[in-house]
Amino acid sequence: MNFNYFFLTIVVIAFAVYFYYKTKQFRSTLPIRKKWYKAKAGIALGVFIIAFGINAVIIHQSLVSYIICAIFVILGLVQAYNNYLRMRHEGKYVQEEYELNR
Repeated sequence: MNFNYFFLTIVVIAFAVYFYYKTKQFRSTLPIRKKWYKAKAGIALGVFIIAFGINAVIIHQSLVSYIICAIFVILGLVQAYNNYLRMRHEGKYVQEEYELNR
């Protein structure tokens, strides 16, 4: 199996998920729900950055590419982890906010 196509598929799916949650964020009217969708979009963006960095190493194998990949993977992990924590925190209040604003 060619890993280039695998990571390219992950890049495309992560971008689609990011776009989906950003659209849901802009269409939402409740403030906590907006933040929750923003955090979910941030996780998808982190996965996108990680997959893009790994795919770049598969295509171009050089020292510079390895350094850039390491930077992308670290930034993607930080982005995904921070937004995961934010999503878990705000997810506790989404149902409560929905019930209050019925």
